[in-house]
Amino acid sequence: MESKWRVLAVTAIAPVAWGSGYYVADAHLPADRPLFSATVRALPFGLLVLALRPRLPQGIWWWRAGVLGMLNIAAFFVLFFVAAARLPSGLAATLTATAPIAIMLLAWGLVRERPHPASLLGAALGAVGVAVLVLRGGIDVDWVGVAAALGAVALSSVGFVLVKRWRPPVDMLTMTGWQLVLGGLVLLPIALVVEGAPPAIDAAAVGGYLYLGLVGTVVAYAVWFRGLRELPAAAVSLVGLLNPVAGTLVGVVLAGELFGPTHALGMALVLIGVLTGQPAVIAAVRRRLAAPGATQGPAQDSAQQTAQQPSVDAPGTPEPGAARRTTDRALV
Repeated sequence: MESKWRVLAVTAIAPVAWGSGYYVADAHLPADRPLFSATVRALPFGLLVLALRPRLPQGIWWWRAGVLGMLNIAAFFVLFFVAAARLPSGLAATLTATAPIAIMLLAWGLVRERPHPASLLGAALGAVGVAVLVLRGGIDVDWVGVAAALGAVALSSVGFVLVKRWRPPVDMLTMTGWQLVLGGLVLLPIALVVEGAPPAIDAAAVGGYLYLGLVGTVVAYAVWFRGLRELPAAAVSLVGLLNPVAGTLVGVVLAGELFGPTHALGMALVLIGVLTGQPAVIAAVRRRLAAPGATQGPAQDSAQQTAQQPSVDAPGTPEPGAARRTTDRALV
């Protein structure tokens, strides 16, 4: 069986890809066509997956795939772009950092995965770290944007946990293709009505869409859903906090953004939160504390060793039964 840590490491590809997508979208995609970008990110790449994995849903999986496509793709993309357009990126990232707590609580209710207090503590610590990392003063709060960001968190969290509860009968790449196609078909008419005809795009935008579609959507969602299927929801949701960390690092390396002590502190808090709340780490600490001698002091150890030593008879003491055997021989 594949190591849980290896599955977790592969799952981390998703938030890293999503975090790097901020720079790609900001630098290369048309800023005034968010619905067009969401549709291009979903529909054509979903059709590509189905061309490579030509298997359609059967029975109840038509409506289940439709529900998941609405929650994880269509509704999430729309609300995400509304939040991105109306909120500073730092505030939007901080609000979406509440997703791990939402996923853990929903998993508790829907799939009976009760989160350990340490996992909730790690999620809270990670959210504080994200705020330190990206949040800056002088923010003008747009409550429509806040509602959109929290709505995106809520709907996608429900969708993620439903993937875990329903256990799709196919591999996660095929499942991702179903969701992208059905979610993209919902987005297409909305984009045409709201934004009109598609805009002209240059070669840089084509490259950006290819990266977002292949890496930031197909690969990212496939490994994310696989992680949700194989691992506890707490483990996967906490890894999602790497999203703003990756976005910050890509901005520093590729866009020349500033990086100071506050950013380093925020990243450290996020990473500590991610590790603190991992069920595997919690289990390892429990085993360590429950190991023999883990809670015993020197006096207890000495007493235990003394009790375990074999008794040594005093010199000259006859062994049990020796006196009786002597008496018996005398009577013969």
